[in-house]
Amino acid sequence: MTPASSAPVSIVLHYAENMLATSDQHLVQIVDAATADAARRSGDWLKCRPGCTQCCIGIFSITQLDAVRLRNGLANLEHDDPARAAAVRKRALHSINRLRADFPGNIETGELDEEHPSFADFANDEPCPALNPVTGTCDLYAARPMTCRIFGPPIRSAEGIGVCELCFNGATEQEIFNAELGTDWRDLENSLNVQAERLTGRKGGTIVAVALLGPQSADALRP
Repeated sequence: MTPASSAPVSIVLHYAENMLATSDQHLVQIVDAATADAARRSGDWLKCRPGCTQCCIGIFSITQLDAVRLRNGLANLEHDDPARAAAVRKRALHSINRLRADFPGNIETGELDEEHPSFADFANDEPCPALNPVTGTCDLYAARPMTCRIFGPPIRSAEGIGVCELCFNGATEQEIFNAELGTDWRDLENSLNVQAERLTGRKGGTIVAVALLGPQSADALRP
C-alpha cells in the first residue's frame, strides 16, 4: 500500500476537492433550510419570485468557496446541457471584457480590493453571467453564491437588520424582526472558505465572471 505522504499530488488534490465539495454541500443544506424557514416566517412580505432579477444586476464580492461551488456547478451544467453552459461561459467572458479596464483589484487573478475607492460604485449595472436573459432565472441556481442564497429575508449585520428594498414595504419593525434569517452557519462557512483559499491559492473576494472562467480568467482579464 502506498503511504499517504507519498501519494501523487493530483490524487491528494482530487481528494481535497472532493472533501471540500462534500462539506460545502452540507453547508448549503443548512443555509437553504434556514432561508426556507425565514421565507416561511416572512409570508407575503417576501416578494422574491422567478423572473425578479434586480438582485442579479450589479457586481458584488463572492468568496473563494463560492467560486469553487460555481465552477463545480458549471461543470455539472456542461455535462447536462452543454449549450447552456457554453452560453454562461460566453456571458462571463463578455462581462470580463467590459469590466477589465476599471477592475478594482488584481486584474491578473480577479481578486477584488474591496477597500479600493471605486469598488462601491463599480459596475452597478452589470448583469450576472449566470442570469439567463431569456428566462430571467439563474442557470446555476443550485450552485449560486451565499449572498444570492440568503438575499431577501431580513438578515443582521454590523449595521443592523437589512432587507431587500422590494420586500417588507410597510412592514412593522417587529414583523421584520420576526422573519430574521438565522446565521449560526457563518463559522462553518468561514472555515470552509479558508480551505477553499488554501486549495485554490487565491485569497479574498472575487466576482462571478472570474470564478466561472477559472484558470482562463487571467488571460481573459489581460488586455
